[in-house]
Amino acid sequence: MTEKEERDLKRRKFYPAEQEAAFSDKATPDTPQTRDPAYKLAFRDIDFLLREELRPVRFQLELLKPEMLLDEAEVGSTLVMYGSARIPSPDHAETLLKNAAPENRVVAERLAAKAKYYDEAYELARIASSKAIVEDGKRQFVICSGGGPSIMEAANKGAHDAGAESIGLNIVLPHEQAPNQYVTPHLSFQFHYFALRKMHFLLRAKAVAVFPGGFGTFDEFFELLTLIQTGKMKPMPILLFGKDFWSRVINWEAIAEEGTISKADLDLFRWCETAEEAWGHISAFYDIKD
Repeated sequence: MTEKEERDLKRRKFYPAEQEAAFSDKATPDTPQTRDPAYKLAFRDIDFLLREELRPVRFQLELLKPEMLLDEAEVGSTLVMYGSARIPSPDHAETLLKNAAPENRVVAERLAAKAKYYDEAYELARIASSKAIVEDGKRQFVICSGGGPSIMEAANKGAHDAGAESIGLNIVLPHEQAPNQYVTPHLSFQFHYFALRKMHFLLRAKAVAVFPGGFGTFDEFFELLTLIQTGKMKPMPILLFGKDFWSRVINWEAIAEEGTISKADLDLFRWCETAEEAWGHISAFYDIKD
């Protein structure tokens, strides 16, 4: 370093962590002391970072990493899409029916009948991505899914086919799983903690589309409703696809009649059957001019 560089007020006086790590690799002699894990730099010691006491640090890392990378990717807001990992695409619906055991035939028929929502998720993602809305240099309504198959795949595929990037928020599970092929690689994230994944679903969300699904979809959907109902989160378009499904599995009116929610709480979401209808609600809410 030259004398001029040393006197530069903008230059940092401490070496960055990456450079310090390089110094450690280069200068460390091979001794019993240096071979012991205690001597490792803390931020390079994986066994240390995985200790029970380091959970708060791991929480912070899972919050920071996606947040920083999404900022760098200039993602301003997202259109989040929830839905089942079991609904087949229209191309695979016939195969599902063909391979169904007799005792599972009815279930297979019901899943195959929902294949239309794969198309609607794809189309909503394609429409939103094709708008290519940018405000203050940030991309708006970037598609965000759980990164898995079925409805999630349809969402990422719709963005991909529109020539846009999309986000996938995968979660580590005991069984094998991986991001679908349409998630933009540098926006494909993996989480250990459900809580942090949930935060990232909603931190940038400006609209949420909810398709028929199971426990995971119910969990995300009802948490979102609770956040808005309690005033912890500002209102946004919540687009609920599949009135027949949702009305069959949840008696909405009964919940209100029992007094555990108010009648007005049922206005927190909008029923939808088509992508065009859903985008119409979003456009009206944010006064988006086509």
